[in-house]
Amino acid sequence: MTSPLATEFVVLLDDSGTPIGQHDKATVHSSDTPLHLAFSCHVFNSEGLLLVTRRALSKKAWPGVWTNSFCGHPGPGESVEEAIFRRAKRELNIEVLDVRSALPDFRYRAVDASGVVENEICPVFTATTTSVPSPADDEVAEFFWADPVALVDAVTATPWAFSPWLTLQLPALAAAGLLNR
Repeated sequence: MTSPLATEFVVLLDDSGTPIGQHDKATVHSSDTPLHLAFSCHVFNSEGLLLVTRRALSKKAWPGVWTNSFCGHPGPGESVEEAIFRRAKRELNIEVLDVRSALPDFRYRAVDASGVVENEICPVFTATTTSVPSPADDEVAEFFWADPVALVDAVTATPWAFSPWLTLQLPALAAAGLLNR
């Protein structure tokens, strides 16, 4: 486990997705964010409901918006799958099972109201859990188990209430038939 005083790094990428360096995670997101590696994970329970989370109000980018189950950044030398297990535990205190690649080539750039830029190659995964979430307050303000079809309708009707990556990922997951676990 990472010490609270240890610096976390993200992997910087060139335009083709090749690693070219690293940057301090705490300062990588700015008005001129370099392209870097991330991931998104959508977690289902045994009833087929999809876990959505509301980002903590203390988050630097998109505070308070509803989003996918959790996201993160693999560190240098860490696989995306290892980062998924680490962030599931850190953000939601859950164990994830049956992790599957869903949108391996997802990439986006978005600017929030404060001017912070997300600029990520961000493969998307699905997973399941039997755990009851117990979110970290600095990551998640609240969570909800949503019917995937109702969530697609909500995102379509009110995209401004959701993270830009969720508004892009959810329709692609639905089109690929990946919202039925």
